Amino acid sequence: MQSNLVTLKAGLLTLTVGLLLTGCKKATIDTNEQQQQEASGATAHTEAINSTFSVNWNGYADGVYTSSQAAADFGNISGWNDSRTWISGGTCRIKLLANALSGAGGVIGNVDISDGSAYELDYDVRFHSQFDFSRGGKIGFGFLVGDGNTGGDPGWDGNGGSLRLMWYQTDAGRVFFQPYVYYRDQPGEYGNSFGKSYPSSGSLNKGQTYHVHMYIKSNTGSNTDGRAEIVIDGTTVLDQAIRWTTNDSKRLIKQLSFHTFRGGSQTYWQSSTDGYIYYDNLSVHKISS
Repeated sequence: MQSNLVTLKAGLLTLTVGLLLTGCKKATIDTNEQQQQEASGATAHTEAINSTFSVNWNGYADGVYTSSQAAADFGNISGWNDSRTWISGGTCRIKLLANALSGAGGVIGNVDISDGSAYELDYDVRFHSQFDFSRGGKIGFGFLVGDGNTGGDPGWDGNGGSLRLMWYQTDAGRVFFQPYVYYRDQPGEYGNSFGKSYPSSGSLNKGQTYHVHMYIKSNTGSNTDGRAEIVIDGTTVLDQAIRWTTNDSKRLIKQLSFHTFRGGSQTYWQSSTDGYIYYDNLSVHKISS
C-alpha cells in the first residue's frame, strides 16, 4: 500500500512538472506569436497608410499642423512647412504668403504611396472669404507618375507625368478650376488643361466648399490606355484617355502630391496679401497594383 502511494505521488509530481513545462513552453510560443502578429499588424498598417487612407483633421485642436503630425497622418511626406500649415476648426489651412510664388510662398508636399497602376482620391476645398485670387496657382491633392514631372519639365521623355488641379483668373475676371496635366504627349512645356474648366461659365465663390474627385490609371507600354478623370461637385470636368509614359518601368503612380501655391513664375501671379485655403475629408484609395 505504501509502495503504491509513493508511486502515485511520484506520478503526480511528474505530471505537475510536465504541465508546468508545457505551460512555460506555451507561454513562450504565445509571446512569439503575439510579437509576430504585432509585427505583421505594423506592416499591414504601414501598407494601409501608404495605399488607402483618410484624413479629416477633426481630432486636432486649432494650432500649427506640424511636420510630425503630417507624417503621422500621411506617412513619408516631404516638403512640409510648419510655418504655413495650421489646423483651423477641424480643417487643414494652408497659408499663401504675400508677394511670393511657388514653394517660397506656399506648400509643395509629396507623399510616398505604394506603387500602383490605378488610384482615386476625394477631398473638400474652400477659399477664405477674403481670398485674393490674383492670377492663379496650384491647389489640392493629385498624383505623380514615374518621375513625377511638374514645374515646366514636360513629360516628353516618357518617364513621368502628373495629374493636378489649379485655379485661374482670366483678364476678364472669371475664376475657375482647371486640370493641370503633365504626360508624354502634352502639347506645350507646361501642364495641359485640355480646354476644360469648372464651372464652365461664371466664377468660383470665396467661402464655398467644393468637392474634388480624381481617378488616375497608368498606361501600358506605349499605348494610350491610361486615364485621367476629374469630377468637381458631381460634374465631370475631365475624362481623358492618356499616355502618361512610354518607359514601362516608369508607368506606376508613386506619389500623392499636396501642392498649394501661387504661380506661375512671373510676378503678376503674386498677391499683395496673405491668403488662406482650407482642406477637409481627404481619402485616398489604391485600386490596383
